[in-house]
Amino acid sequence: MLQFSPASINAGLPTPSIWEKLKGKGKDVEMRDRQALARQRLLTLAFGDMETIRMLPNTFAELEAAAREWTKPPPDAPFTLRIPVEFASIQAALTGEDSYQIALMGVQGLRVEIVSDAPPPPDEPPPPPPPPVLEMPGTFNLELTPGQHVALDVNVNSDELDMARMEDGTLAEGMFWGKLDIVHAGDDHHMEFTGTRLPDNEDYKAGFKVDSRVMTKLAVAAKPVTAKCHLSILTPSIQYCDVILSFSALWQPGVTWPPAEKVEDNKIKYFLRAHPGGALEHFETEMVTTAVYYEAIPDPGMVDPNEYIAPRNGFAMSFRDFIPHLMNVLDQLGLSLHARTNFLNNNMHAFSQHKNIAYRFLSQSKIASAIDIAVTTDPCVFTRLFLIFRGLTDDEVGAFAGATEKEANTVNWREIVDWQEDSKDPTLFRILETSVLEVT
Repeated sequence: MLQFSPASINAGLPTPSIWEKLKGKGKDVEMRDRQALARQRLLTLAFGDMETIRMLPNTFAELEAAAREWTKPPPDAPFTLRIPVEFASIQAALTGEDSYQIALMGVQGLRVEIVSDAPPPPDEPPPPPPPPVLEMPGTFNLELTPGQHVALDVNVNSDELDMARMEDGTLAEGMFWGKLDIVHAGDDHHMEFTGTRLPDNEDYKAGFKVDSRVMTKLAVAAKPVTAKCHLSILTPSIQYCDVILSFSALWQPGVTWPPAEKVEDNKIKYFLRAHPGGALEHFETEMVTTAVYYEAIPDPGMVDPNEYIAPRNGFAMSFRDFIPHLMNVLDQLGLSLHARTNFLNNNMHAFSQHKNIAYRFLSQSKIASAIDIAVTTDPCVFTRLFLIFRGLTDDEVGAFAGATEKEANTVNWREIVDWQEDSKDPTLFRILETSVLEVT
């Protein structure tokens, strides 16, 4: 049984029906009831293929006035009103007040057709354009040096051109990102801003600003496309050696660690002492490492992502499928579990930025045509794995319909990268290089 609080029970009060019996409705209440019913009655005017909905007039004169006001017929044009058969037993012409009142009896809405030779009612004229904006205040909050700020308050004026709209009516507003030039040279003092509008659907916080910290991050983000390369040496005994990297004219060296010695333009050298187990001594820095790191930067003019990786030379799949697939490919190419794990972990952040990934491995001959390696130890077995990848949208994945994970699993990757059986021989001097290049 439900229990209610005393405040929710009105058992001590008469029901509304009892009060209604004791007190009749006032005139104001009855008038409001009639107006509420009247507001629900609508009129549909039809003229040819066009229709409009209005409040249902109380008199025939008001009906005719509304129809004429909508169609605006010439003074001498024939003009009659009629009710179609679905609203009356026969198609009835409205000729006056009596016929109209008969048609209104017992209906909540009415459809009236207009019969006339008048042209169709004109479209609503467009609203007049807003007045041009010829003057605007402006404020520039500038950081001259870290911690030193200045605010410039200016007035922007135009003699006759609207600063708010373009000639086609496009509104010039929003948040813009770009470059502001301020020149004070002798008698020449002027400002010039060049930029692009940021997307409207992005959520920019009220305190959004650009300062020296943001510019530092932008410089990092704008870094050119770069191949990141790791070179390891596996030797059966302690061995002194020079490792020389020669870059073609379309490539140039970037960051190296430990620092490499520059031999000439586009050629660098490491002098190392290699130990069994993978340790490398770099004499200049007196550091011991398991691999040397260097970057290779291609000429920006030659980087075309669609040419570097296409359905004819690469494969595409989702990020979730790509990681385990790549782990299996590296296993086929003879990398140890430790080397495979390092390869994936070092590049996981770059891979995870994309929902879908297209990739390919280069052959050793193609790698050598861009970056050649020479060592002073003979014989030497080279294993060079150069992965190129790029992110794809869901629409772009469709172009790789015949080059998916299924097809990639059937590829002989050892043949693609010119893998040699001697790369697994611990009695030989071996070089293992892994490189990754993301093209965007």
